[in-house]
Amino acid sequence: MGEGFVKFFKAAIITVIVLALVVGGLIVKTYYDAGEFKKINPHFNAECKAISGVLSSEDITIDLKTGLAFISSADRRTQWSNSSHVQKGAIYGLDLNLRDPELENLTGDFAEEFNPHGIGLWIGKNGNPSLFVVNHRQDGHFVEIFDFKDNRLIHRESIEGALMHSPNDVIPVGPGAFYVTNDHGNTSELGRVVEEYLQLARSLVLYYDGNDFRIVAEGLAYANGINLSPDGKTVYVAATVGQEVCVYDRDKGTGDLKLRHTLELGTGPDNIEVDERGNLWIGCHPKLLTFVKYSKDPEELSPSQVLKVTARKPGSYTVEEIYLNSGEPLSGSSVAAVFGDTLLIGSVFDPRLLLCKL
Repeated sequence: MGEGFVKFFKAAIITVIVLALVVGGLIVKTYYDAGEFKKINPHFNAECKAISGVLSSEDITIDLKTGLAFISSADRRTQWSNSSHVQKGAIYGLDLNLRDPELENLTGDFAEEFNPHGIGLWIGKNGNPSLFVVNHRQDGHFVEIFDFKDNRLIHRESIEGALMHSPNDVIPVGPGAFYVTNDHGNTSELGRVVEEYLQLARSLVLYYDGNDFRIVAEGLAYANGINLSPDGKTVYVAATVGQEVCVYDRDKGTGDLKLRHTLELGTGPDNIEVDERGNLWIGCHPKLLTFVKYSKDPEELSPSQVLKVTARKPGSYTVEEIYLNSGEPLSGSSVAAVFGDTLLIGSVFDPRLLLCKL
């Protein structure tokens, strides 16, 4: 009996050690995959100035014909904490043709609850822009459509659907049609946490044709920013946890998407903007777990990074790191948008954005 107990005890110790090694290995792998061991060497070849007056600047898009930037501003950290004291968000305008542009609230007339997230711009045949905005309300998730008239955004329509349970970003492809990313496949809070930390590719892309939603792309690890090539034939989707951008061929007639290429970045891409030459500008999170800490505590600074992706030929891309900091003067960069020699960098939580000259 004594010898049997000793064997059992030894086997138990070995089992505990093996389990500890496995768990430890998984933890180390999680930290490595999230970029936590990266060395941050800040760099940028130009000057930036901070523009305050926003609650955040999670997404930015620019009308490349007029130089007017639209900035999505929300009290996101308070909203994520499920507090009842969330300040009302807004879409701000910033005229980049001016020497010292000033923020202007373009949605002051919108009476509904407003917590804007991702935004996308549609230019109609008459040249007038419409802005599509992901809005997280207590009564559900919506895409709000605004028409830009007389220097303000006039609300036209609110769209919701059962399939759109965790919308993040939106890109319009018509006056009432759009693609929208669901950044999680799971609908429960626990399921979303498991999905993130186990790096499960469960998120997806929806297409709304003006009447109904349907799934057009699946199997993404945290589908985030989405955008469209200038010719409308290619859709780009950022997979933040997957640390890649998925490139899809788009059927302009049906809206169907077919995966063409996956561009591995080695960092967590957030929103994607496309310049007049078709280059991608991406706000990124080099250290994803540090960003999670920063989302809960503003003292835990998270590095900001901007990548420029140039398509040399089909399937061939050049990735250039334009900007990198260690969390100052802007933490948690989520978007980079370019107009001429002006670069705007936005943040998920910081109450400011950066205006830089390239």
